[in-house]
Amino acid sequence: MSSDPQRTTVYIAEDHPVFQEAVARAVTGRPDLDLVGATRDGQVALDEIRKLKPEVAVLDRGLPTLDGVDVVRAIIEDGLSTRIVMLSADSSSGLVYDVARLGVAGFLTKAATIDEICDTIAAVARGQTVLAQEIQSGLVTELRERERSARPLLTERESQVLSLIADGLSGPEIGQRLFISASTVKTHVKSVLEKLGVADRAAAVAEAMRRGLIK
Repeated sequence: MSSDPQRTTVYIAEDHPVFQEAVARAVTGRPDLDLVGATRDGQVALDEIRKLKPEVAVLDRGLPTLDGVDVVRAIIEDGLSTRIVMLSADSSSGLVYDVARLGVAGFLTKAATIDEICDTIAAVARGQTVLAQEIQSGLVTELRERERSARPLLTERESQVLSLIADGLSGPEIGQRLFISASTVKTHVKSVLEKLGVADRAAAVAEAMRRGLIK
């Protein structure tokens, strides 16, 4: 397969032989796309993508020997400019979120038509990001859930208590600084330990620093 510089070079890794043949035939028939290779094996795909450096690679999520997501990770780690379109029977929002973070430019379900796949390849080659319509709402929900879970767990007062612990103040000193009783300080400390999942104050400070809750 020779490469035409006026056309987008495409590599296909799809483990279903009939589906792979259909996509390959459609890509070959497009005047703007140039098929440079195809396989049904993940490790072979990675080796050939490294060698051929196609502009776009279409990867099945469930490839044998090396999973499609692992192929993506390796491509990113290698610093290759190949843009990725992932095909998957699994359209869970968690998977879509994870591969999008890795740098996948297109994600389609196996319900996509051959024309949709080719159009996505062309769009991705132009620098666009394409997500199947049916997964977009789920991805938005996933983003909101992850943003919510990433928010600080501590109340404003608990954050103040933790910051003063980090500054080396004792319980009574914290109470005096914040104008609250020693028993209230203990209640806040107990809550902080439970929320951060640690056993003592030193561990709470370390965990809070790791999460970026305090500096």
